Amino acid sequence: MSRQVYVNGSFVAEASAQISVFDRGFLFADAVYEVTAVLDGGLVDFPAHQKRLQRSLSELDIPFDPITADLLAIHREIIRLNHLNEGLVYLQVSRGSADRSFLKPQGMDPSVVLFTQSSSLEHTPEAEYGVRVITRPDLRWHRRDIKTTQLLYPSLVKSEAVAKGVFDTWMVEDGCITEASSSNAHIITNDGVLVTRPVSHDILHGITRAAVLAYAREQGMLVEERLFTLAEALAAREAFITSATAFVTPVIEIDGQPVGSGSVGPGVRRMRALYIAESRQRLTH
Repeated sequence: MSRQVYVNGSFVAEASAQISVFDRGFLFADAVYEVTAVLDGGLVDFPAHQKRLQRSLSELDIPFDPITADLLAIHREIIRLNHLNEGLVYLQVSRGSADRSFLKPQGMDPSVVLFTQSSSLEHTPEAEYGVRVITRPDLRWHRRDIKTTQLLYPSLVKSEAVAKGVFDTWMVEDGCITEASSSNAHIITNDGVLVTRPVSHDILHGITRAAVLAYAREQGMLVEERLFTLAEALAAREAFITSATAFVTPVIEIDGQPVGSGSVGPGVRRMRALYIAESRQRLTH
């Protein structure tokens, strides 16, 4: 059966889906997106994803109201049509279509696209055995807090990492870790403190990141939101990434050097199990 996608008000077979060549998402990456995980047929952290979407739209001044558009109903329907039990729903909103111009057009109708991807999220080899990463300079633009489709540099460094036989890249700016190509980066110190970079224009305000930090604090774990260096990461007891696709995934090696014991540690295992359990209690069906 052909996958059903949503394009500007209609559900259509993916082979029939069309967007104008003049769409500003295509021409300028003038678009924002969200990726929401699906477990047991329910949406993980959906209200938080919608809140971040509204913020991204506002920062780019794209006139689209997720509430009025009833994106929840559209998400529910696309999950139903594609019989999605576990995987992802991708949503993209662009400014719309107009003749190519660097000037931002006014009065446009935004383009809205959704599609699903079936994938295993709860049980993965990466979560079981951990992943290895390399580091590279962070050369992205400095509004990383807006979840735009401007993803070329992250794509390049992710592809380079995989070509080198590792999972991903951690990006470094002024000696400090910013984030990975598509996830937030964290460490656990030898004193058991969870350290993560504070939210700013320098990193994406991760939904999974926020949830994990909240759950960690609820469990009595000390959390520090501050910059941390590559040297600190290499000296850490454990390291991990968070995202809607990775949940909580351990990082066991950076630039060929083991983190801690070089294997998945108990702290990250506990946080991943806690995140999945808490997420299941809060699913949006």
